[in-house]
Amino acid sequence: MLQNQKNPRCLYDQCFQTFSEIQDMEVVQVSRALEETHLSSYPLMPGNSEEAPDAGQPSTPESHQSFCSSSIAITTTSSSDLNEGSRSQEEDSTSWAGPDPRNVSMDAVDKKVISLVNFMLFKYHMKELVTKADMQIVIKESEDHFTEIFLRAAEHMEMVFGLDVKRVDPINHCYGLFIKLGLTYDGVLGGEEGMPKTGILIFILGVIFMKGNSATEEEVWEALNLTGVYAGRKHSIFGEPRKLITKDFVKEKYLEYRQVANRDPAQFEFLWGPRAHAETTKLKVLELMAKFHRTDPSSFPSQYEEALQDEEERARARISARSVSASVATASSRAKSIHFSCS
Repeated sequence: MLQNQKNPRCLYDQCFQTFSEIQDMEVVQVSRALEETHLSSYPLMPGNSEEAPDAGQPSTPESHQSFCSSSIAITTTSSSDLNEGSRSQEEDSTSWAGPDPRNVSMDAVDKKVISLVNFMLFKYHMKELVTKADMQIVIKESEDHFTEIFLRAAEHMEMVFGLDVKRVDPINHCYGLFIKLGLTYDGVLGGEEGMPKTGILIFILGVIFMKGNSATEEEVWEALNLTGVYAGRKHSIFGEPRKLITKDFVKEKYLEYRQVANRDPAQFEFLWGPRAHAETTKLKVLELMAKFHRTDPSSFPSQYEEALQDEEERARARISARSVSASVATASSRAKSIHFSCS
C-alpha cells in the first residue's frame, strides 16, 4: 500500500478531530452571525404590507430572537424527510411542533442548534454529505430532541445562508447541502473560508421583485437595516455589505446597479441581473418569501399574478427553443442526405 493512502476510518476520525479543533472558535462566530442576522424573520417589504393581510405584523429583531429560542413549527420539504417512515405521507406534509418546551432546556437546545449549523457549514466547505449519525455525534443527542434540533438548524441554513438541506440517500440517511433557488454562486471566493452569502442575495432579489422589479438604493438599505445589515458596518457573514452588494453581486451579474435618470440629487437603483433571470424565477423567490412569512404566495396578489405570467412566458420560450432546435436538426439531416446522394 502506498505511504499516502489512509484507512477510511482514519480519514473519518481525522475529519472529526479537525472539526473539533476549530469548533469552539467557529461556534462563537456562527452564534454571533445568527444573532445579528434576521433574514429568517424579515418584515414585509415597506409599501406592500397591505397585500398580505394574513401575514401578521412585521417581525423585529427582538421577535426573531424569541422565534429562534422556542419550539417552533417548521414546514419544509427537505427537513420533513427526517421522519423516516414513522408517519404517513399525509402526516409528513404537516408542521412538526417539537417536544413540550417545558421538558427541554432551551439554552442547551440553542447551543446544539448552533453547533449543528456550524458542522453543516464545515461539511459544505468540505463538499461532503452530512449523515444523521455524524450529526448525532456532533450534538451528542439521541432521538429525543434530535428532530427539533435538526429542523431548526436546517431552517437557519436555508434562511440565513441560503442553503437547502436535502436528503439524498434515504437508506444511509445522508443529506446534501445545495444553494437555494437554482442559484450557482454562494459568495465565497475560491480558497476562502467565509460563510455562504446567498441568503442576503435572495433577500435583495425579493425586495426588488416586491418593489415592482426595481428598488432604489434607499429602499434596499431600508429593508436590510431591519435585518441587522448596515452599510459601512462589517458583518460576521457578509463582510462589508455595500461592497458585497454594489460590487460583488453586480460583477457576478446577479444584480444591476444603475443611476436613475433625471434625478437630482443623483439616485441609484437595483434590478435583477441577467444571471438571476437565467438561474431562478420570480415564482421561486415569491414562494420562499411567502414561506418566511408563514403565508401563501397568493397573499401577494399582484406579484403572484406576475410570477405566474413569467412562468408561462418561460414555458413558451422553452417550447419555441425546442422547436427551433428540432428544425435545425431536421435541416442538417436533410443536407447530409442530399450531400451523400450527390456523391
